[in-house]
Amino acid sequence: MGKLDGKVAVVTGASRGIGQAIAELFAEEGAKVVCAARTLNEGDHQLEGSLARTVQNIKDAGGEALGVAANVSEEDDCMRLIEEAKSAFGPVDILVNNAALNYYIPIVDYPASRWVRSFAVNVHGPFMLSKAVLPDMIERGSGAIVNISSGAAIGPGRGPYEDTTARGGTMYGASKAALERFTQGLAQEVYQHGIAVACFSPSQVVPTPGTVFHKLVSGMDDPRGEPPTMMARAALLLASEPLDKVTGRVTYSQQILKEFGWIEDAKGTGVERTGSGYSQI
Repeated sequence: MGKLDGKVAVVTGASRGIGQAIAELFAEEGAKVVCAARTLNEGDHQLEGSLARTVQNIKDAGGEALGVAANVSEEDDCMRLIEEAKSAFGPVDILVNNAALNYYIPIVDYPASRWVRSFAVNVHGPFMLSKAVLPDMIERGSGAIVNISSGAAIGPGRGPYEDTTARGGTMYGASKAALERFTQGLAQEVYQHGIAVACFSPSQVVPTPGTVFHKLVSGMDDPRGEPPTMMARAALLLASEPLDKVTGRVTYSQQILKEFGWIEDAKGTGVERTGSGYSQI
């Protein structure tokens, strides 16, 4: 018996990296997975990976999956994605908002159009998709929404600053901080309906085609990195554990996995996020 037997899951950003790992693990655990991203076929994007590959991997392993090309910054695409999921497999039980966008540009040089586009993917998309799946979840009295954040959501704190290197992460951090606040607010709103809403970040940089491209890691085998499979396990935990154990959490992958006994040791960040802010652990 899989942890997600009989469940329908939608995973955004599933063409590569963390989203691909989540989609494949969810299918392995019995879910019917709708994989969403903008890259339908290999070669459609400069980075390796595609929905076609992820879906084929799932089917080759004996799972059920559907690929839907969608731009989550567009409301029409968000609504179409959920309607296609329902048409193929039934009402959505689990939504994983993983798709993200950033341009590593200092604020003084940041084009307003790119700022708006990034916020649309990182914040507006999760809002629109959550809104689309909630009616069915409320009707059934169950469901799970898992948002993928980043350690960038925690700012550098107050000055003075010894390190003044502009790395272009301000927009990304701001959007992920917004996503975390959205997570806890929504968790409070839908708690009465038995719907879990949680958010987590990688404990260390995850080697993916994107992080390699932006030179955040040296390669897919960078020993300092956290494997995408660990992120997938954390997403599975938050999507499958009882409501009162997970809802409203804003946490880190290894932190939550260690707490629930899914791994023995945790590495990476020493910050625990709580409902009232952040505290060192």
